[in-house]
Amino acid sequence: MSADSVRLGLQDLLFIYGETPSSKMHVAGLLPFSPPADAPEDYLQQLVADARSQEVVAPWNRKLAHPRLQFSPLHSWVTDENFDFDYHVRRSALASPGDQRELGVLVSRLHSNHLDLTRPPWELHIIEGLEGGRFAMYLKIHHALVDGYTAMRMLGRSLAKDPQTRDPRLFFNMPLPSNPRREREPAEPSNPLTAPLRALGGIGSTVAGGVSSAVDLTTALVNTQIRRDGDYAQLSGSVSAPHSILNARISRNRRFATQQYEFERLQALSSQHGSTINDVALAIIGGGLRKFLIDVGELPDRSLIAFLPVNVRPKGDEGGGNAVGAILAPLGTDIEDPVQRLVTVTAATAAAKGQLQTMSPAAIIAYSAALLAPAGGQIAGALTGVRPPWPYTFNLCVSNVPGPREPLYFNGSRLEATFPVSIPIHGMALNITLQSYADTMNFGFVGCRDRLPHLQRLAVYTGDALSELEKASLT
Repeated sequence: MSADSVRLGLQDLLFIYGETPSSKMHVAGLLPFSPPADAPEDYLQQLVADARSQEVVAPWNRKLAHPRLQFSPLHSWVTDENFDFDYHVRRSALASPGDQRELGVLVSRLHSNHLDLTRPPWELHIIEGLEGGRFAMYLKIHHALVDGYTAMRMLGRSLAKDPQTRDPRLFFNMPLPSNPRREREPAEPSNPLTAPLRALGGIGSTVAGGVSSAVDLTTALVNTQIRRDGDYAQLSGSVSAPHSILNARISRNRRFATQQYEFERLQALSSQHGSTINDVALAIIGGGLRKFLIDVGELPDRSLIAFLPVNVRPKGDEGGGNAVGAILAPLGTDIEDPVQRLVTVTAATAAAKGQLQTMSPAAIIAYSAALLAPAGGQIAGALTGVRPPWPYTFNLCVSNVPGPREPLYFNGSRLEATFPVSIPIHGMALNITLQSYADTMNFGFVGCRDRLPHLQRLAVYTGDALSELEKASLT
């Protein structure tokens, strides 16, 4: 191995192995901007020219040493000595004036295409032609190179709090700080391929951690999978999810939709009902899915179950370590009343998170492994087309990624929103990621275009569900 080679870890290898014609292991982010009032006509052209004139730094200049050997256990990253800037950084345009729907259509098409693993596996598309002279950046990166949260943190280093700052350097031109630590978002395992692997790796440490962790794990599994009474009646077990159209084999085609709400709207409902912001978001997603599935005649009798990555950190812990777990929670799609739906979601998430908070980090990881392990059956069933007779583990994934609470700017352009674009997989045709930014909460919906046509309607129905919850809360 050469001096500049970097060996891929086990989790990173999984993303290389998971790459198939229909399942693509890249994540992305969509960032719309409003340019400064004094932006010249060639503002974006000059931005790209400035970036081209500077060095592209690691990890953005790294490619796989042997990309043709997909299932090699010895993959490593090496520097691409023939880095092609114009391949990785591209200018695109909508038919002006482009609206949010047209932007979503373009991102859907871009997200449907594989990254070229013979090159550094990322692309940045600078999209022009939005209404009001606005533009957007769509960054797509393979999960094996860096995880989505780390990529967004790197991208964030190009942003400033001061609108007067004029620094056109993009993230790939900015060297990493000295002695960098690999940062992972607490709720990062937003696709279920990573969470079981991460969790399985912790089972040994649970045993090694002693009797206490083993007792924690055993007690939690009994409460979730067997007991299911008293304080644990609201917990969702590993086989609680109904069969649904979300749990089918997916195609290569993607559809992306967005929704944005004022943070204070969700916060007001949270305070009124004693729920978390995330509970309110889950309840309106459940309301949106209920209407969406009724439209297509596919609403199950029982509630859809969401897989939720959760960060559980010990109180007073100011270190960099995180306790990462997974919970399963109903979205209340079987409940017509919006307030009762929120009550149900709140009770379920409180019970699940309360249980995790009584466990050691090692036990949390192993518990997550056991909870999600049956999902392998639903993935295999989706691939083969054979529906198992027992219920599924989950129907979709919903992640919540905390973002900056102050407005940010790039070279004087105001960042309007941050919309995550995640990964659907076989057996889970819909993935929803939320990200807070400034005074907004941004929803990114990504799904299989062929299994979930007209996905934009789900985004609209989520807005309807929020309005219905607000109206019902007034009575």
